[in-house]
Amino acid sequence: MERGTTLFLKAAVIFMGIPVLALCVFLVPEIANFIAESYPDHAYLKYLFFIDLYAAAIPFYFALFQALKLLSYIDHNKAFSELSVRVLKNIKFCAILISCLYVAGMPFFYLITQKVDAPGIMVIGLVIIFASLVIAVFAAVLQRLLQEAIDIKSENDLTV
Repeated sequence: MERGTTLFLKAAVIFMGIPVLALCVFLVPEIANFIAESYPDHAYLKYLFFIDLYAAAIPFYFALFQALKLLSYIDHNKAFSELSVRVLKNIKFCAILISCLYVAGMPFFYLITQKVDAPGIMVIGLVIIFASLVIAVFAAVLQRLLQEAIDIKSENDLTV
């Protein structure tokens, strides 16, 4: 396969990271300050909110890096290898970790919803949780299918 055939997908993966970085830099501190101002008796919530959302950003960027590695394996004709299976496994674990971190952070979304009286904020948190779970299931299915294809390929190589 020609190098660069996955160039569009690589660019899409990189462009997926830019809005999340902008949210982490600009929006998360604003929301954390809003929580601290809204609940002055519980000022520590600001730091818990920072920890939760920034901790969720780490596996997100690691999963994007793993996706770039998978695309480079495809470019180098190593798509049907144990390396690809390992990358899909890492993406699955990252998606599960993101879901768990957002489940742990749902009380923050609830506090914001109560203060602002906008129930759509809770929906945003739930959408992120379920989208991460869908990605985890999709990666698990792809991992299993790829592992079975590798097993069949190795059987065929041995019978010839």
